[in-house]
Amino acid sequence: MELYDTHAHLNDPGLVEMGASLFAAANEAGVKYVNAIGIDLRSSLQCVEIAECNAGTFASVGVHPNSCHKANDFQWDEIKALVSHGKVVALGETGLDCYWDDCPLELQQQWFPRHIQLSHETGLPIVVHQRESETQIMQVFERLHDSGKINGVMHSYTGTWEAAQTCLDYGMYISFAGMVTFKNAKDIQEIARQVPEDRILIETDSPYLTPAPHRGKRPNQPAMVAHTAKFIADLRGVDIESFANTATENAKRVFKIA
Repeated sequence: MELYDTHAHLNDPGLVEMGASLFAAANEAGVKYVNAIGIDLRSSLQCVEIAECNAGTFASVGVHPNSCHKANDFQWDEIKALVSHGKVVALGETGLDCYWDDCPLELQQQWFPRHIQLSHETGLPIVVHQRESETQIMQVFERLHDSGKINGVMHSYTGTWEAAQTCLDYGMYISFAGMVTFKNAKDIQEIARQVPEDRILIETDSPYLTPAPHRGKRPNQPAMVAHTAKFIADLRGVDIESFANTATENAKRVFKIA
């Protein structure tokens, strides 16, 4: 069985402190692949460095919607220069966030399309953050889609089934983090049952969103994606090995991992 944690903030100081034990624990849990996710230039560079030093680890580079107010054109040029690196497999974390007020929505709406345009130019998928911004993100997709396709992943999905269907129609993949295991996440669980077999992904979003049964007890890490995989497999009525292999093959396809 092979698992792919498609979204982990491996540059987080708590995870960095774990050193080799982080990857040893992941390997023991069957996690063979991890995407280290950048949120600005500094973290993107860190994620590339982490990916360079660890087999099976890859990087996503970009500007998080809550980091846009700290970014500038020079930094964007530096991020664009990173996309040719052999370990960079995605763009982001990008998207829109209407929950926090760190960055004005108008500014986020300038940076999000930059990532989509770069995706069209490079073929790299985008990794999309959506928080209380479903309508606005669908409007951006409608405006910028290329022949009906947006190449990328809706990360840690918490939106509606209707929006998920629209994303699927555009060609997106839907990824679920530990939140799907929470007792009060019935709506997310129902969506996790319905997403087509060839479009579902799993992630930790570590060090955040620790899945049950470890929620509130310890920080999240890539090894814990195994709990999310088992939970979703049970939801969908399939065995864990089958679901894990399906989700991993999906991830390899979207991130173009040989």
